[in-house]
Amino acid sequence: MLAFDGKMRETDCANTETIFRIIQSVPSPKVEPLKRWLARVGYERVQEIENPELASKRTRLLYKLKGYPDEWIEMRMRGIAIREELTEEWQKRGAKHNQDYEILTAEISQATFGLKPNEYKKIKGLKRQNLRDHMDDFELILTMLGERTTKEIHKTKDSKGMQRLKDDARLGGEVAGTARKQIERRIGRPVISQKNFLKSGKQKHMVA
Repeated sequence: MLAFDGKMRETDCANTETIFRIIQSVPSPKVEPLKRWLARVGYERVQEIENPELASKRTRLLYKLKGYPDEWIEMRMRGIAIREELTEEWQKRGAKHNQDYEILTAEISQATFGLKPNEYKKIKGLKRQNLRDHMDDFELILTMLGERTTKEIHKTKDSKGMQRLKDDARLGGEVAGTARKQIERRIGRPVISQKNFLKSGKQKHMVA
């Protein structure tokens, strides 16, 4: 890998799962707090598998602790549910890999906002953060509209295979894109915003 001195050097690397396994294998007492945390997180995930409602409650709590308002949290949770329903529909109809989901998501986003997700993140100044966690009300609503419409188009046309799913995704996004343009004409400003939810001291808020 490229080192700080600009030269390529051999580097030990590991993914997240492997890092956790390494932590579990370290015998030092100093690692025990981290091991207990991993055990607790694992137990919580088992609970969520047995009772999915716990996952929803935990997600709401995390957003609340980050400082998001209740109204936004409820909208975001609904958006998560719509997204999950759509990805399940894609899986049933021929999407097999993460790249397939990314392609279909990009089709909806392009038709809705005129931007692919990676381009949208650049506007908001984001890197690895979740784009939807940095959307305002209008952006979330239009995202939900595009995805919900896409799912209904799939079911109505009984689409199967990536090409037909892509065509449907574009049509679903166009419905939301038309709504976006009408909203913008009425309110006199773009819906797409540079605002994002970033930490500022002890306060967390949407900032331009």
